[in-house]
Amino acid sequence: MKVAYSLSNNQGMDDIQGVIDLAVRAEELGFDSVWASEHVFNVSYVYDRIGDKPYYEPLTVLTYVAAKTKTLGLGTSVLVLPYHNPIRLAKVAATLDVLSGGRLMLGVGVGVIEQELEAMGSPYAERGAISDETIAIMKELWTNPDPSFEGKYHSFSGMKFTPKPVQKPHIPLIIGGTSRAAIRRAARHGTTWHPTALAPDVLAEGVKYLHEQAEKAGRDPSEISVSVSAAMGNTHNHNRYSLGENPEEVLERSQAYKEMGVERLLVSPNTRDQSKLEPTMEMLAEVVIPAVS
Repeated sequence: MKVAYSLSNNQGMDDIQGVIDLAVRAEELGFDSVWASEHVFNVSYVYDRIGDKPYYEPLTVLTYVAAKTKTLGLGTSVLVLPYHNPIRLAKVAATLDVLSGGRLMLGVGVGVIEQELEAMGSPYAERGAISDETIAIMKELWTNPDPSFEGKYHSFSGMKFTPKPVQKPHIPLIIGGTSRAAIRRAARHGTTWHPTALAPDVLAEGVKYLHEQAEKAGRDPSEISVSVSAAMGNTHNHNRYSLGENPEEVLERSQAYKEMGVERLLVSPNTRDQSKLEPTMEMLAEVVIPAVS
């Protein structure tokens, strides 16, 4: 199992250079990848967590990380697709994949904060349909030398699209979410299903449903991997599964995911104290990575 680290672009850190330095340290310590999250406004649970503190744009952060590292994977957990023009997003993502030598993993979701979606000009009730069309457009632009598309929200043809991603057939699409709709989207379109904070027994139920839906979609379930995002410490939410407080708990719960066949565990340090981030990363590198890799 690969172990990844969630960058604190979403935790209200004043020192953004310190966040970038953590990514460099993650590569030195042997982490598989680092991941950044997305919201545009500090609203709802984001505001409850960080108030008016900074929430940094993920692709900008990952581009900077790409320039400072050599082999570290670069992931989004997750981009909210209805916030983006799909053609523009395909261009930005392909450019970053080329710049980084094929290291981008595009985690995507439909969004949950209605006020934010509406402010971005994206109807909340249509977020699923918008996301499905965005995924289809990006795949078409990334893989077809003469792309064309006729959809509800976007149509194009007769124009070249460059650059194509380094990764073939396209940039990995990591489908985030825990709902049945998210699992069905992963089964139809995803490289990976990427739920957040699911206990192993609940995850097992989701994986079973994923495999059923993949077969219905005419796909081999073994072609769709599973990665899990989980936080350490107190999540302040009884519905969210935690990896635990101390190294022994974190190791035991990480090993449970490995035994289930999880491909990648994305660990969030779950703290807004910037001084604790590097020690947490070093503990994971010392205790967890050797045991589950």
